Amino acid sequence: MQHTRLRPLVMILLVVLATLCGRLLPTWTLSLATIAASNALIALGIVILARTGNVSFGQGLFYAAGGYGVALIANASGLTDAAAQTAIGAACGGVLGLVIGPLIARYRGIFFGMLTLALSMVFYGALVKTTALGGSDGFNVGRPSLFGMVFIDPREADFMLYAVSVVTTGLAGIAATILFRSELGLASLAVRENDLRVEYLGISAKGVITINFAIAATFAGAGGAFALMAQRHIDPQFAYWTTSGEFVFVAVLAGYQSVAAVFVASLALELVRSFSNLYLPNTWQLVLGMFLLAVILFLPRGIGSLWVGSRHKRIEPAAATAVAAQNEAAQ
Repeated sequence: MQHTRLRPLVMILLVVLATLCGRLLPTWTLSLATIAASNALIALGIVILARTGNVSFGQGLFYAAGGYGVALIANASGLTDAAAQTAIGAACGGVLGLVIGPLIARYRGIFFGMLTLALSMVFYGALVKTTALGGSDGFNVGRPSLFGMVFIDPREADFMLYAVSVVTTGLAGIAATILFRSELGLASLAVRENDLRVEYLGISAKGVITINFAIAATFAGAGGAFALMAQRHIDPQFAYWTTSGEFVFVAVLAGYQSVAAVFVASLALELVRSFSNLYLPNTWQLVLGMFLLAVILFLPRGIGSLWVGSRHKRIEPAAATAVAAQNEAAQ
């Protein structure tokens, strides 16, 4: 119990250390780490949703909704604050998730995944045909600021985005850790095992799926805001199916057992993509595919099983010893 209470404090300390370490990183790695944090945030939402037994293949819909919402408001009002843009992106994704969630919560398995993919591609087609939003070319936005501070030096601007993305993603990870151990988190696992029995307990399985779906959409909207601020450009590619596939890619690499694994998997994916694209520009997709196959073959439960599985192995012998001691004392 004491270990469980200390875990959020340890995670807060890790977030602070990761933010401060940004000062020591080379400039080119700051942009990579910002994108990795953005992808990790979206993949974390997919992991939360996967605990109900459903996987969304259309998170690009909320990713693009958050990005376009921030871009339109920023260009119309001149709002450039990074914290405000993150909040707007999260709100755009969350509201859209609350609208769509109840409509698809009745579906399960492949039907759920394909329906979310279809909705994302419908949104992609609408964006491509909307000339007011730049069509297939998209449009640009201004350089972000933070609490009134404007960063002229590219190094300082990259560090600011890195810090905001790491802090936001870290706080989301802490919230997810608490969520996994809450009543809603345990109900999500029950829905995955047998949603009919959950209904008999008086808990709405559709309601649980809807809430998890809205949380995942909120995280995707915030991730879209980060990607927009990092690239200062948005286009319909944000909603394309390959973009959604990358987020599922990270979630599969991480598994659903550990929050920290999502961040490790996202960073590993960006590093593999970056170096394979640099040294093998014509076959970097093949390298990514081989990397995913290796993880699936040797770590079928995801990267998180490296430490979660070992911790369970340590706990089980200790628990068995304690039970045996109690039995001896009773005799």
